[in-house]
Amino acid sequence: MSPERTLSTPDIELAPTREEIFASHEGGKLSTGLSAPLRHARDLAIAYTPGVAEVSRAIAAEPALARRYTWTDRLVAVVSDGTAVLGLGNIGPRASLPVMEGKSALFKTFGELDSIPLVLDTTDVDEIVETLVRLRPSFGAVNLEDVSAPRCFELERKLVEALDCPVMHDDQHGTAIVLLAALKGACAATGRELGSLRTVISGAGAAGVACARILLAAGATDVVVLDSRGIIDTARGGEKAALAAETNPRGITGGIAEAMDGADVFVGLSSATLPQELLTTMAPAPFVFALSNPDPEIHPAVAARYAAVVATGRSDYPNQINNVLAFPGVFRGALDVGARRITESMKLAAAEAIFRVATDDLGVDRIVPSPFDPRVAVEVAQAVAEAARRDPAAGVTQPV
Repeated sequence: MSPERTLSTPDIELAPTREEIFASHEGGKLSTGLSAPLRHARDLAIAYTPGVAEVSRAIAAEPALARRYTWTDRLVAVVSDGTAVLGLGNIGPRASLPVMEGKSALFKTFGELDSIPLVLDTTDVDEIVETLVRLRPSFGAVNLEDVSAPRCFELERKLVEALDCPVMHDDQHGTAIVLLAALKGACAATGRELGSLRTVISGAGAAGVACARILLAAGATDVVVLDSRGIIDTARGGEKAALAAETNPRGITGGIAEAMDGADVFVGLSSATLPQELLTTMAPAPFVFALSNPDPEIHPAVAARYAAVVATGRSDYPNQINNVLAFPGVFRGALDVGARRITESMKLAAAEAIFRVATDDLGVDRIVPSPFDPRVAVEVAQAVAEAARRDPAAGVTQPV
């Protein structure tokens, strides 16, 4: 890529003032609303006593009717313990609440799903699981959010086993779905194949592990993952030992310099800075996805001097890798068919759907669609629902 290539600078009009930010959050960002108005006594008799007793009796006799006659069928619990909030770290449940409210606002805006933030004043995995098991009659799905690694892996696994409803840790799988869609878009825009790429993932936390695994499931053959200690190898324990067994097929050792030598793709999912000189050691016309927020691993304008495709996690540069492209449609599709699990095939279908929407206006600066494209959540939901119906592991309760 010619060093003269430049990337558009941020649109300063997108940057809100401090006063605007606090004003928009005053009183919170959520409220409940009525699906039918209460205008007179007859409305009260239908919505509440005595009429409501008929519905309660029916559900008591046939619990499955709760899906039809309560909001749980379309209600997602957005759950966090506040231990890994955005780029802020462990700020606790109360400070995480504005973020969870924001997540609920995204569910409603982009997926037409109701959701409720649940921030829990415990970091004990078993206590969180027990709490959600006891609350299970009140919601239809669980979106885990901003839970620190490695606890997030154990928590998700235990919740999937304990609950008979969709559970997804968005920091893991939402990021992975959109990354895969973006890599598909980058490949299509540059005439390359995913299976031929050497990919380096910097960061072995929740997102890094999930991204590595979804790329491998999609056909990638050479993925190398690093953490602060260097390239993940089989000497590691726990989750990283399992990851090492699936990645680094050439047996590379060392750190970021060794990993980047000849790489086609860099995916940044940590706060570590990527030295500019390492871009010169990559394969020709590489892809650089510097996804850390708010500060990418390398400035996108610098990366664009060397890379064929540059992506970030920011909204003020092209190619934003934004989870909102995935999670509203994933949960909507799962709930539409009464799936009990969100499976690997459903995640792959979601990524393919995002990519298909992007192909209508594909380019090196347009490898994913806009989050505001109204087709995205609909296409993702349909693809996820279809994949769930085909996948016995999804436990669909509403087959065609």
